[in-house]
Amino acid sequence: MAILERSDKDGIAHLRMNAPERLNALSDAMLAALQDQFDALQSDRSIRAVILSGEGKAFCAGHDLKEMTQGRQAEDGGKAYFTDLFTRCTRVMTSIRTLPQPVIAQAHGIATAAGCQLLASCDLAVAAEGTRFGVNGVNVGLFCSTPMVALSRNIPRKQAFEMLTTGEFLDTDQARAYGLINRAVPEDQLAEATRELATTIASKLASAVKIGKEAFYAQLEMGLDEAYEYTKGVIVENMLHRDTEEGIAAFIEKRPPEWTQ
Repeated sequence: MAILERSDKDGIAHLRMNAPERLNALSDAMLAALQDQFDALQSDRSIRAVILSGEGKAFCAGHDLKEMTQGRQAEDGGKAYFTDLFTRCTRVMTSIRTLPQPVIAQAHGIATAAGCQLLASCDLAVAAEGTRFGVNGVNVGLFCSTPMVALSRNIPRKQAFEMLTTGEFLDTDQARAYGLINRAVPEDQLAEATRELATTIASKLASAVKIGKEAFYAQLEMGLDEAYEYTKGVIVENMLHRDTEEGIAAFIEKRPPEWTQ
């Protein structure tokens, strides 16, 4: 049985983390499997949206603490192993941002520590009511420094810092209010609601979504004037696309667009 399963349908790739006995922890094997799939999706033009979910009782419980404990047994106390581990984990998280397709986290149960980081790294998130979100490494003496990067780019800083220093969880109402998730739905509607969102995105012009996703994250790091100057060039490039011309013509003529992509 694969630790990460992929199924494609109607332009949507569904990645299912499949290590329920470990609450889909980000073990070395899981990180490698995720990276392999993200690398493959980078050039897969048949896929327009990606759903990421977890089998069993949880979305993802973060790093595999048993593996981390074993890594500490090295002569250097684990420094080389931990450096490599967090380098690989960072690459997985940043790969989500650089994918041309929007990635939607489909969360249930818990999303903790690096699992919360994984959810926060996704472009969108739909969660089952009752899901809990935390960066609770501080409870075992480990400040969630790398999860902090994604978390603090999703929710207000004081709420992020409180989570990081108290180890307390957010419920779905709080997570939605703070902007960590887009929607909270009853658990029996989770798959359907996530699929509905993915289907809506997949129906759009793929080249426009790709351009827009890249520009969205780039302009967030810029000052106002720089952001407008940058996005002006982006929207001009988008306007010159043949499929964009067709989309505008179809809207004016009140007919479905006939896109080539």
